Amino acid sequence: MTKRLWIETVGCQMNVLDSELVVAALRRQGWELATGSGEADAVFYNTCSVRQHAEDKIYSALGRIRFEKEKRPDLVVGVLGCMAQKDQELIRKRAPWVDLVVGPGQLHQVPTLVEGVLAGGGPRLEVSLDRKGASRDAIARSFESYDPDRDPAMRPTPFQAFIRTQTGCDKFCAFCVVPHVRGPEQARAPETIVAEARKLVAEGCREITLIGQTVNSYKWSDGGRTTRLADLLALLDAVEGLDRIKFVTNYPRDMTDDLIAAVRDLPKVCQYLHVPAQHGSDVVLSRMKRGYTIGEYMEMLGRIRTALPEAAVTSDFIVGFCGETDAEFQTSLDLVKSADFKNSFIFKYSPRPGTKAYDRLPDDVPEDVKKERNRLLLDAQEEVSLAGNRRFIGTRHQVLVEGLSTRDERRAVDPGPDGIAQLTGRTMCDRIVVFDAPTRLVGRLVDIDILAAAAWSLAGVVADGLADAEPLDSLRLSGESAEPVELHDISLPISFAEAPRV
Repeated sequence: MTKRLWIETVGCQMNVLDSELVVAALRRQGWELATGSGEADAVFYNTCSVRQHAEDKIYSALGRIRFEKEKRPDLVVGVLGCMAQKDQELIRKRAPWVDLVVGPGQLHQVPTLVEGVLAGGGPRLEVSLDRKGASRDAIARSFESYDPDRDPAMRPTPFQAFIRTQTGCDKFCAFCVVPHVRGPEQARAPETIVAEARKLVAEGCREITLIGQTVNSYKWSDGGRTTRLADLLALLDAVEGLDRIKFVTNYPRDMTDDLIAAVRDLPKVCQYLHVPAQHGSDVVLSRMKRGYTIGEYMEMLGRIRTALPEAAVTSDFIVGFCGETDAEFQTSLDLVKSADFKNSFIFKYSPRPGTKAYDRLPDDVPEDVKKERNRLLLDAQEEVSLAGNRRFIGTRHQVLVEGLSTRDERRAVDPGPDGIAQLTGRTMCDRIVVFDAPTRLVGRLVDIDILAAAAWSLAGVVADGLADAEPLDSLRLSGESAEPVELHDISLPISFAEAPRV
């Protein structure tokens, strides 16, 4: 009898890709996708440890699945990914009904581990070495590479895909748990990445997003030749049939002139750069162990603006980090108001066990103060984003049509290929655009005349007359929110039978 699986993913693009690969591996073993956890023979939770809220979601989900497990003892329950690597035995202690705890470096073992549990082998724990437990080489080997062949059915859309350039991180920012749960930074060979891109294009993919914890630190050395991200982008730009290339997330000190020039000169590379500042104060940046000053960040931003005046730059900010004063918070507020970011992803500081901040600095900013600072920064960014989007009114931009807008997805609109719906897509500088058009345009590049703007999206009409809808329908912005691009931002339940866009 065919076995069925269900997977839910919390976290980032890296986690979304990991879930895609896990599902693809299980499907190659004959598994099929369930329509819900209640119909599955195995339920997996691919987890995130960057913030406490993400972990709380998983423990809540484990509490709910417990009742299903009590009714069906043969149901396999697995916790995968970063939280599995970080908490390990704690998960089994809090949720003893969990059968599998598998870290991100062992995800390729999931099909074998599941079969072992189903055969009566009992619970399994498979994780990598601790970053302090052995040599760097030994630890790196324990975070085994996991990049099998892709399954086209597993992509968020048939024409968009993530490609991993590297795993792990060596930056060790004081607040960040990623180096501990993802291991040392390890690059993939450029020829492997290009081959994967060619395969994706052959399957109908038009846009790829290169992902890495600090993607612009990519470096591959082989036989005396070194390939950096700018070189990799040039190789991918030459892939026939590929239309767009994006990459996230970037570290400020690694935003080199040759990379900026590559974004400027390579026609397929989107002029969109996500470069987290995290804070506006040098003192706080030092406490965060970020490795740069705000002056250095602004110098980097100036080089981007000079070379790429039309580029969209987005950022991340943490409010309420250990010891943050009102004056220090004001520097972040001033930076958001002056830097003209397309968007900023703003988070309240969440102490993470194992990080330098958790071990050495008190979490001494009250929760109500964090909430208020978070609100103030969001409000400031919304004003800046609205002003930036208004500059697009009256212009024409090419958009890759991604699918139904959030509004029509909520309304379960199904007009058929020739019916009119509110669609959404993105410009080459990654701005969201909504417009009314036939759904047959999904997956195509279409010129849109921009007629209206909100803080997080634009609205317009198809320039070539393919849309037969009332123009005013498109001007009722659907509330599209800015896409979570930073690698610790997505919080999505993913069944992969009908995977959401990211």
